[in-house]
Amino acid sequence: MADNVGNKDAKNFAEDIPFANEGSFHVKGASNLDWGMKDRLSRIFNPKTGKTVMLAFDHGYFMGPTSGLERLDLLIPKLANDADCLMGTRGAIRSSVPATYNKAIALRASSGSSILEDDLSHESMVVDIEEAIKMNASAMAIQTFIGADGQKETIEAVNQAVNLGSRYSIPTMGVVAVGKEMERTTKFFLLATRMLAEFGVQIVKTYYCEDFEKVASACPVPLVVAGGKKVPEKDALTLAYRSIQGGAAGVDMGRNIFQSQNPEAMIQAVGKVVHEGFTDLEAYEFYLDVTNVTVS
Repeated sequence: MADNVGNKDAKNFAEDIPFANEGSFHVKGASNLDWGMKDRLSRIFNPKTGKTVMLAFDHGYFMGPTSGLERLDLLIPKLANDADCLMGTRGAIRSSVPATYNKAIALRASSGSSILEDDLSHESMVVDIEEAIKMNASAMAIQTFIGADGQKETIEAVNQAVNLGSRYSIPTMGVVAVGKEMERTTKFFLLATRMLAEFGVQIVKTYYCEDFEKVASACPVPLVVAGGKKVPEKDALTLAYRSIQGGAAGVDMGRNIFQSQNPEAMIQAVGKVVHEGFTDLEAYEFYLDVTNVTVS
């Protein structure tokens, strides 16, 4: 086993040099994958831009109904057309997402505790691979706690998903979870994202942090940045802009879209940043224009 005594901190991230093994495929680190994996990744990441707008509505699996998610059956139809990928649980997707939408699905495949627990870090893979196949999932999402009490079982869960996904050509998205005892530092995200990539996940969902460019450069698979807690629309669009400028391949927003004053305008504005090169200010102006038209 490698000894970490005497290790030097990494410093040569070559942020300005593109990923060297891209090949002709538009998803980072995926050029050597099989056709089925590439097909599913192409549903998640737009082949024209190589990026994605994910809509996360999986909060109910541990929080129950929250503001904006009281009626999934009413919310999702308003937003689905402007998302590249829908991230939810099998129950929510089957009950509230019409199969005719034909959208990429990031299937929440891990669970283990509820908001009533003090520690949410003990999750395992609870969805069978057969379920992911039956639901035509484009990816399986596994929550992984690095440096938390539940690290061992969540690492085992993400490796289980990678093993099964590799057998049936379904990508795994490793979701970096930040426990209450962990700090959102560059050093932590360098560790967590790289660990998940080396376990074999094809996508890593993480948080934006200081020196995000280093984190993106050091991770050999695409990073999708989580929206996190609700912030003002302008700030959420700045987060999306900085993430994309820093090397992220997309964003996965939930509360900053469905708890927005105008969710439809907000997801469209996020799409302008991710796919059309808008700055955060341009996207916010777009959001205001659409919102004013809607209100009037």
